[in-house]
Amino acid sequence: MATFIIDVPVPSMGATVSELTVVSLKTKPGARITKGEKIAELESDKSIFEYEAPADGVVLALPVKAGEILAPGALFLQLETDDVSLRHLETKGGVAVAAVAAKPAAALIWTPRATKLAQEAGLDPATITDIEATGPGGRVSGDDVARLLAKRKA
Repeated sequence: MATFIIDVPVPSMGATVSELTVVSLKTKPGARITKGEKIAELESDKSIFEYEAPADGVVLALPVKAGEILAPGALFLQLETDDVSLRHLETKGGVAVAAVAAKPAAALIWTPRATKLAQEAGLDPATITDIEATGPGGRVSGDDVARLLAKRKA
């Protein structure tokens, strides 16, 4: 059966989720993956979940990195597959990887929950430098923000 290349997007987690953070990647370019295989862990402001391969195939491009913040629908990976049920995702221009980050990664990487908590407290996460990042992958977590707020009130 003939193969073709598909662009696999970052999944949509519903109308209220505008960004997802890549916690970890479990595949790399050149790897053969099978449908349902866990290929990444992603985090929304509500939970961390495992992202599964949509089809059998070979990963041609994986332009995302752990810690990046992505918008739903952005390019997650390009896959060579023969699964005709995914023909609607076929890329027309071959392997051309576009920028995928919803915003540039800063020195400190904030989880969506941490960002929301800081903003609700009237703080701008981009200006906070006195916070300890203890979340997965060295990211600023909601618990880190809560500790910072308690420390600042004391």
